[in-house]
Amino acid sequence: MEQTTCSAIALEFAILNLKNKIEGESSIGYSTAELCMARKKQNHGCHVAARTSAKERLERFWAVFEKEDEVLICINADPDALACSMAIKRLLRYRVKSVTIAHPNEIRRLNNVAMVDRLKIPLERLGSVKVSEFSKKVLVDSQPKHLPVFERIAFDAIIDHHPLKCGYEVPFVDIRPQYGACSTMLVEYLRAANMKPSAALATALFYAIKVDTQDFSKHSVLADGISFRYLFNVANRNLVKKFELTDLRRSELKYFNVALNKLRYSKGRYYSHLGSVRSPDILVNIADFLNHVDKIDWVLVSGTHKGKLVVIFRCDGYRKSAGKLAERIFGAVGSAGGHKEAARAEVPLENLELGDKEFTTLALKRLATRHMK
Repeated sequence: MEQTTCSAIALEFAILNLKNKIEGESSIGYSTAELCMARKKQNHGCHVAARTSAKERLERFWAVFEKEDEVLICINADPDALACSMAIKRLLRYRVKSVTIAHPNEIRRLNNVAMVDRLKIPLERLGSVKVSEFSKKVLVDSQPKHLPVFERIAFDAIIDHHPLKCGYEVPFVDIRPQYGACSTMLVEYLRAANMKPSAALATALFYAIKVDTQDFSKHSVLADGISFRYLFNVANRNLVKKFELTDLRRSELKYFNVALNKLRYSKGRYYSHLGSVRSPDILVNIADFLNHVDKIDWVLVSGTHKGKLVVIFRCDGYRKSAGKLAERIFGAVGSAGGHKEAARAEVPLENLELGDKEFTTLALKRLATRHMK
């Protein structure tokens, strides 16, 4: 079974590599269009050039830090961000005084809880640490524009694979939107440093690449496949399976009933607003579930949590972009964005100017339809 899986993966990697050559994509660094966009904004920072080798990237990253530095790694905690933060902590071992990993979001999704617990990842809540006490700050698997709390921090290094928001005046920036997972980039850093990852770190990175590429069914490049194969025999794949299977609490099953009762269909699109939810992660589970339905082009599932409207977008990514749609609908009133196939928006309810009215599935449908072709 494992041999068959590896052969299938190898074939997919070859196809991806051919696709990248046809489309003229570089396997590392910014795309030409994104570099031009950054130049037009005249706000470069120390961005790494597209053809820079992994060794050069690593040396430039290391050059940011000094022996007495106390480093804060900021993440919006999910499997990819968690794995990357572990890798950065490994890269900085013996090079700095201390490394602390902090996140602003609550970790509620059971897959992520299981990952943190079983791999014993040391984490702090961002609100409980004094950012000013750290001499160096690193942002990984995110960009300052993604969350208001990140915009208030002066970062010394940014490593990410999401679409480039703008140029950043930061000592070190490595943003490669064509990569399927940020963990792929960190594997390249580790290999350039000749650091073989421990079983725990390899498991985290392996799982992160699986999640962010959805087992290579989403956008990815050859580099993702190379890193995935490198980790294959080091990672604990049985533990990875545990993470994957742990995704629902029994108490959350009621939300599926609510979602189906409020479900509305129109022109190949599903809309459902659940009202108040215990955790926005249930919206992700429901959106992924509805995305399995035949002949459905779009899925939009929303709910309210802690004074915010959270909307999850899903589509097939073919001639459409969930990230762009999320930005068109909610970018002016909240944080919104994502990839072609999946996106998320979070909007303070007061920004929607609802008055005494409640947000409903019909309201979600009207908002979306206004911005859809």
